[in-house]
Amino acid sequence: MDERPETELISIPATPRVSTPEILTPSGQRSPRPATKSSSAAWTPTSFISPRFLSPIGTPMKRVLVNMKGYLEEVGHLTKLNPQDAWLPITESRNGNAHYAAFHNLNAGVGFQALVLPVAFAFLGWSWGILSLTIAYCWQLYTLWILVQLHEAVPGKRYNRYVELAQAAFGERLGVWLALFPTVYLSAGTATALILIGGETMKLFFQIVCGPLCTSNPLTTVEWYLVFTSLCIVLSQLPNLNSIAGLSLIGAVTAITYSTMVWVLSVSQQRPAAISYEPLSMPSVSGSLFSVLNALGIIAFAFRGHNLVLEIQSTMPSTFKHPAHVPMWRGAKVSYFFIAFCIFPISIGGFWAYGNLMPSGGMLAALYAFHIHDIPRGLLATAFLLVVFSCLSSFQIYSMPAFDSFEAGYTSRTNKPCSIWVRSGFRVFFGFVSFFIGVALPFLSSLAGLLGGLTLPVTFAYPCFMWVLIKKPAKYSFSWYFHWGLGWLGVAFSLAFSIGGIWSMVTQGLKLKFFSPN
Repeated sequence: MDERPETELISIPATPRVSTPEILTPSGQRSPRPATKSSSAAWTPTSFISPRFLSPIGTPMKRVLVNMKGYLEEVGHLTKLNPQDAWLPITESRNGNAHYAAFHNLNAGVGFQALVLPVAFAFLGWSWGILSLTIAYCWQLYTLWILVQLHEAVPGKRYNRYVELAQAAFGERLGVWLALFPTVYLSAGTATALILIGGETMKLFFQIVCGPLCTSNPLTTVEWYLVFTSLCIVLSQLPNLNSIAGLSLIGAVTAITYSTMVWVLSVSQQRPAAISYEPLSMPSVSGSLFSVLNALGIIAFAFRGHNLVLEIQSTMPSTFKHPAHVPMWRGAKVSYFFIAFCIFPISIGGFWAYGNLMPSGGMLAALYAFHIHDIPRGLLATAFLLVVFSCLSSFQIYSMPAFDSFEAGYTSRTNKPCSIWVRSGFRVFFGFVSFFIGVALPFLSSLAGLLGGLTLPVTFAYPCFMWVLIKKPAKYSFSWYFHWGLGWLGVAFSLAFSIGGIWSMVTQGLKLKFFSPN
């Protein structure tokens, strides 16, 4: 946006209502302006314009000073951003709103990970399963609120990406070390898992629709992966995060629909004869303990998506009177109401329908294994097709941080925006790299416990630490103890769940398949 010279500041009579201007700084640094003790203490540029100061002044003069106070407050809210942000896919468009926030959060928060939640209940049982899921849901909702509030915690600075906020809280180098790996792992690992699940679902959809007629040279599983990857690459040509709001809406609607269909179809059928609701036990005490930890890791993985919160909020305009956290939180509350509407019924209904006979692949595997001949092919095919649409949409939003990183590296070296061909090349490259990783590691989609443990700090731990380090509550106060304790508890859970996930991999010999009924 255009910069205003200093001489124009006094000539504007009233507070302007415009989106947050971007001041082109020569340094191009994202680090916040250093705060000094004097600036955070008593005096501000508008502190002298107080009610006591205005009381003896006449009405016209008072109106002028009040207007000037509002404008100076707006000027104090000017955000200094890297000028290259206008070239990057996450921040080049800032016309988002609460509806877009709800679509994006729903698309990122509901997906294939919800389908494996009944697997965790098979090891935890009714009481501990419901209690763990409820605590995890409330915990991640609170840390989501923390991230929304910290987006503009420093005046004149918007933290547009999770890594930027981590750098502001932990320091430049430590922030990168702590946040870069789990956020990249979440984006790239989820994109790869979506290719595996989407390709396998397309294969099953084709088999259900065609039935026994499709016997001549069917596509192999790897070829279905390639078909799904090609569709993802075509859709990924949309330029920025705001431009995929329509895809996020489609992904949100399809995810809610198939989640509801899967548990309704399951509970409407006759339950297996040998069903039991006793938690699965292992021959040894250590085996049972690691199984429980892996199950808790599966629940933690169901609440991924916090690595996209700041990116979604950065697409919104922000002014002093209309900060971005207001529509962001409004959209987040709506989205997480529907997320709860999906994950709790599918967890409880799925465990009620299959008990501890739940296959390791989750609800779709159970539906295909136990009721392939009981449910009309049309309904079953519709559910599988909705999963494909949801995976295609989720791929776009989880890949956007990777696209942003590629283009940030290019623009920082060339000092110019990416051309259409360069941008397309990056997205084709990312899509096929994810495809080759999925082919090389076809068991990735079954490692929900390990993924949940490794990426748990992004959702449950780091936001608590960031709140203490940036907001700086009084030392030894309740807020200080609460956030430090919650953060370190998240780190401990991360280590424990990761160990449980590794144990689950080793004991099963890396033979887990997302759709393999046991």
